[in-house]
Formats: sequence, structure tokens, C-alpha cells
Amino acid sequence: MKSAEKKKNSLTKLIAEELKPYVKKIDTEAFYAEDYLRTLGKVGLFSAQGRTEKEQLIDEYYMVKETAKICMTTAFCLWCHLAALTYIRHSENEHLKATILPKLESGALLGATALSNPLKYFAGLETMHLKAEKTEGGYFISGVIPYVSNLGEVDHGFGFIAAVNDSTRIIGFLSCETPGITMKERKDYFGLNGSATYACTLKKVFIADDCVISENADEFVNSIKSIFIAYQIPLGFGVVDASVQSIEKVNKKQNGCNQYLPIQADQLKERLAKLEGNLRQQLEQPSLSWRDIAEIRLEIAYLTLDAVQAAMLHHGGSAYLKDSTPARKLREAYFLANLTPTIKHLEKMLVH
Repeated sequence: MKSAEKKKNSLTKLIAEELKPYVKKIDTEAFYAEDYLRTLGKVGLFSAQGRTEKEQLIDEYYMVKETAKICMTTAFCLWCHLAALTYIRHSENEHLKATILPKLESGALLGATALSNPLKYFAGLETMHLKAEKTEGGYFISGVIPYVSNLGEVDHGFGFIAAVNDSTRIIGFLSCETPGITMKERKDYFGLNGSATYACTLKKVFIADDCVISENADEFVNSIKSIFIAYQIPLGFGVVDASVQSIEKVNKKQNGCNQYLPIQADQLKERLAKLEGNLRQQLEQPSLSWRDIAEIRLEIAYLTLDAVQAAMLHHGGSAYLKDSTPARKLREAYFLANLTPTIKHLEKMLVH
């Protein structure tokens, strides 16, 4: 069996055994599908060994989409982990590549990204939340991060950016077990409460120089932001695909009355196919175009909202049960619309 086919089969099996049985629990009880994420690493689906960067991206996009079809909450956690992997893979810090990268790839360590605030800072939307003070052998980091997802008290870590001064910012990687970090879990969201989201307070947390991803965070973020945003696109692909299937299942409902609704499955499939084609074209290029990726990311956010609302209407009253699949997809879609970069953030960036 070819390697790519073997990986797809492994993913299908894991989704069926480690994710599908827990979807309602994830949605209604804030259950964190940690075992699913770790097992992806154990079976080698995070490993870059024997793959080009392009092959790696394609495989990981597919993994996010297939996960999002079943549960976008868990697919979002998967995106968080892939973002952390991206930071370490593109760092020039050989210590991190030798020590942290193997753990992230094996699933022994799950990664997160605390870059929502910095990305908004770079777009002129917010001030920086974290400050870095240079000291012997590293930096002291202080400040509050309102929410970081895919976290846990042990065997988890996250990327962050902190300002040294008005012109210099560093990006580093911290273990959640580092002294000085206080974590408070947040489960008061409209959806995605199974995303292991925490508010993190850092009080003079020491980070050694060998855990600094780059001392020029601005330049580093500019070099990886296309990949960072691109990994979010299949979140929408998965939700739209699932919504289309959901709509098709009820097309005979109430003697075919759904045919009179303004948005139909074929329209959604056509729009989705166009966006997937655009993304494939981007992946065939030597390097990703930030603007083109941002445009696809914005379009998939709008398409996802259209798809889940259409599914709600096609299902009718049954969709309004709290634990119904269309209701869950609706909540997931509204999160995607507000995931950094949010719709309004993207609209602003694409204008300027």
C-alpha cells in the first residue's frame, strides 16, 4: 500500500474510533479530544520524515478538513498544534528543532499558538499584551493572554510573542509547566468549549535563549503568516462539506418543500469546489501568496456561514435542538468567522 493511501486509511480509522464517538460530549460537555490528537502523532501523521514541505502541507490540510467534517472544535485544536509545529519547523534555533520538534511530531507534546493578540497588534487593532525583559541567558515574560486553546497543565506548550521595546519583539515557545504561568480554563463560550481554552497569566516567566524561536518576531511572522492562515482554510472546507451532506439528506423532507429555499446544496458545492481549486493552485506555486491565501480564507469564512445557515433552514425544527448536528455546525461556523484573523481583520488587511 502506498504511503499516502496508508496515511489516509489511518486517519479514517482514527476519526471513526477516537473522534466520532465523542462529538456530542465535546460539544455539550466541553470534552477535550486529547487522545485523538496525540494518536495522530503516534501513528506518524505529524512527521515530516520523507516528505517535502509541499507534500507535508497537502497532507496536513487534508487532515484538518477530514477532522472538521466530523468536529471543527477538534480540528481547531489540530490547527493550533500545526501552527506550533510551523513555528518550530521554520525557526533557525537548532535546539528547539532537536528537542521540541520531535515531541510535537510524535504527539508526546501538544502545541498551541498565542498569536491572536500579536497578529491584531501588527494590523493596528490592539496593543501587545506580553512584555519581555532581557536578562542573563534569556528573558522574563510578563502579561496576560486572555485565551489560548489546545492547552493542558502537562505535556502542552505554546508559541508566543512579547515586546522587548517599541521596536523589538521576540517569539518563543513555553511549556505550560514553566514556573510563573497561571492557567484558568474557560468554558463559557457559545461553542467550541471542548477546545481546552485557557486564560494565561505570566509573571516574570523565564524563557532561556535556546527556547526563543526568533529575536525578530516581526520578520519571522511575515515569513510564516501565509502558512499559518492557510492551515485555517480546511476548517471551513470540512464544515461546508458536512453541511452539504446534511442538506442532501433532507432534500425530500416535507414533500420536497426544501427546493424553494434560496440556497441549495449544488450552489454550495460549486462555491466550495472553486475555493478548493484556488487553494490547490496556490499549493502548486513555489511559495504561497499571502494576499491570495488571505482572500481564500475570507471567502471560506463567508461560505461557511452561508452553508450552516442553509443547513439550519433545510432541517427545520429538528435543527433547533441544542445537540443537533446543524446547531453544532452553526456554532462552529461563527467561531471560524471570529478566529484570528477574523472576517473584519481580513477585510481591513485586504483593503490596505
